[in-house]
Amino acid sequence: MTRRVVLLVLAAFALIGTAGQAQAAGYRYWSFWDRDGGTWVYATQGPSLARPSDGDVQGFRFAVSADSQDAARPRGTADFASICAKTPAKEGTKRVALVLDFGTASDAPSGETPPAARTACAQVSPDATTADALAAVADPLRYDNSALLCAIAGYPKSGCGEQVAEQDPTATPTQRPAADDANDDDGPSVGLYAGIAVVAALAGAATWQARRRRNATD
Repeated sequence: MTRRVVLLVLAAFALIGTAGQAQAAGYRYWSFWDRDGGTWVYATQGPSLARPSDGDVQGFRFAVSADSQDAARPRGTADFASICAKTPAKEGTKRVALVLDFGTASDAPSGETPPAARTACAQVSPDATTADALAAVADPLRYDNSALLCAIAGYPKSGCGEQVAEQDPTATPTQRPAADDANDDDGPSVGLYAGIAVVAALAGAATWQARRRRNATD
């Protein structure tokens, strides 16, 4: 096997080794949480569907996350009593405590700076959704055509659920695939299969070349 072929084979193996890493990506978005005691639990409904009860604590966190399993939780330990201490109960309304965490500079879109995290007590009608409560204390809100929450209190100014490389959260994003995209799985990437094919082809070429040389010397 010639030195050139050896180098090509090694390069192909390197391609396989990095193919999985190239797939590592997350989405820059506002995640929605419910406070269960002292623990944040990823919400099972969107804010436009969820209807919190009086005394509930809900949170939002802007960050780059691959999925709900690794999503960054809202920071801070403020509870309902402290958040709504200055908002007395009123008949015919409910109070919802909201924790708004605008994330870190590393998760911010290029050219934007996240506002400081804050809390708010929304006093809304008994049938109000979380989106209603949020609109009452953190306007302006921005949604996309699929009702995905894109901005709270005007942050960020643009973008909505963009896909970004986890290694570089400020990299130029690509459009987030639809939420019901059945092709979004953890299977091998096209690059991985291509790398395997390259290794197989190069190995076959190297074997053929070695046999040719042996036959020439016989």
